[in-house]
Amino acid sequence: MILEALGSVLLGLALSWAALRRLADRLPAQRVVYPAGTLGALFGAYLTHTALGSGHLPATLLGATLVAAVALSLLIRPRTRRLRRSAAA
Repeated sequence: MILEALGSVLLGLALSWAALRRLADRLPAQRVVYPAGTLGALFGAYLTHTALGSGHLPATLLGATLVAAVALSLLIRPRTRRLRRSAAA
């Protein structure tokens, strides 16, 4: 259980770091992204561990990675916000 938690925290931090490197202009501040990735990974590990039981370390880490990726994807903002005016105005 300790290895699952530690591994999921490390995976969450790694995903957050990669997301900030790749999409820095579309994500909020680092102080929001790192905890979101870490907590998403911890929740994913908890959820997967609860569903599968103990003894499934690779599957638990995969579940942690997937939930962390989903949590980080919810933080991504659109590229630009264009206001289009209608021709009648």
